[in-house]
Amino acid sequence: MFLGIDVGTSCVKAVVCAADGTVTAQHSAELTVSRPRPLWSEQDPGDWVAAAHRAVLGLDPALRREVRGIGLAGQMHGATLLGSDDRPLRPAILWNDGRSFAECTALEAAEPRLRAITGNLAMPGFTAPKLAWVRQHEPDVFAATRAVLLPKDYVRLALTGEKASDLSDAAGTLWLDVGKRCWSEVMLAATGLTASHMPRLYEGPDITGTLREDVARSWGMERVPVAAGAGDNAAGALGVGVLGEGQGMLSLGTSGVIFVATGAFRPNPARAVHAFCHALPGTWHQMSVHLSAASCIDWAAKACNVPGPAEFFALAEQAGASGGGELFLPYLSGERTPHNDPHIRAAFVGLGNESSTARMAAAVLEGVAFAHADGVDALRDAGTAITELAVIGGGSRSAHWGRILASVLDVRLVYLHGGEVGPALGAARLAQIAVTGASAAEVCTRPPVRAAIAPDPALAARLAPKRDRFRRAYQALSAITE
Repeated sequence: MFLGIDVGTSCVKAVVCAADGTVTAQHSAELTVSRPRPLWSEQDPGDWVAAAHRAVLGLDPALRREVRGIGLAGQMHGATLLGSDDRPLRPAILWNDGRSFAECTALEAAEPRLRAITGNLAMPGFTAPKLAWVRQHEPDVFAATRAVLLPKDYVRLALTGEKASDLSDAAGTLWLDVGKRCWSEVMLAATGLTASHMPRLYEGPDITGTLREDVARSWGMERVPVAAGAGDNAAGALGVGVLGEGQGMLSLGTSGVIFVATGAFRPNPARAVHAFCHALPGTWHQMSVHLSAASCIDWAAKACNVPGPAEFFALAEQAGASGGGELFLPYLSGERTPHNDPHIRAAFVGLGNESSTARMAAAVLEGVAFAHADGVDALRDAGTAITELAVIGGGSRSAHWGRILASVLDVRLVYLHGGEVGPALGAARLAQIAVTGASAAEVCTRPPVRAAIAPDPALAARLAPKRDRFRRAYQALSAITE
């Protein structure tokens, strides 16, 4: 058995997988996000560790005893600043925090080679601008910082005592030379740091340490090896067999991601496309990233006093796609691809006396789909062919949403058994590779297909005018939210 632990934004999930890839058990422990000021998004790193313990201890003790290796996945970009005693100096600044927009501009001006080295624009979500913000606004904290870790890697430190990271997660910091797969001294110097502040780098299947004796005892397992793991998107991709050139995935979690594997480093920062290392040696990937996806469903359900996502999806299906003039712009936390706009915020447009909760629910599903279509356009502009995407994440449970997405994106969507498990499955697979020495092709196989949804040209035609209005609404909204 192999254990995958995914340090997400809303929860920590633990998944146990058998050697044949079967998901044997899973358990989650919830997390909360603090938003003390506009644009801010933070979490207490200690909460990740406590939730990891709750998630693992929620699994059957008999299964825990059979675990032979652990892999880690996690939310990317979060800045966890540690002092000389390895304790956090402040709350972690998360991936969807937008406070460092001014520092992004300053970084690009100070280091003209930034895009060539990192393959990406400087965006507030990335880690380096966050440290530039701390340097400017919290100089005492910056001066006391001795190490910077990503969320899953802080959990690794608590579990193993080792400071380590993997290349797929590190690629999202803006401190990595993504093409060369190593820390960039140039980019570290641009934020007043050196390689001494950084964890050691490993490929995803490499072993980074072993479980501490006290943790192993409390979890009722041996002191098993812990693999480097992956950032959440790369781990999710491995979980559904997205390994090679042109294979793709649509993740509908808190954020929304379209992920396409590439055999070479192919950046396109001009359209805010992300180019990162994949979790396997010698592989990379491109992504379009949308900061709010399934989180829009959760938010709108709560705002409309709907009991939960299942009921919200049912209301949207009742109203039907393209059934009303209502528009929803899904920018609860700003946007990345293709706008790189931390200031934009969500809005309903076109509400009238005839608007109902069901029609507003339909507009939310359509709005997220339209935002993803903007991202697909950016990927296609970069020369990436996208004809089929495997769907993972909580949003994969709605076939009605799938029909809208397939039609708007003009891609075939494939739903896989176990696809809703998400990044924890990929983390467990990396642990299996680390422990057994098996190849990625043997372990990271594509799960069986449970359903597929082809684009509906008639539905796409009905939604096309709304998508055109959506684009114009973004421009108008952007003009008043700068």
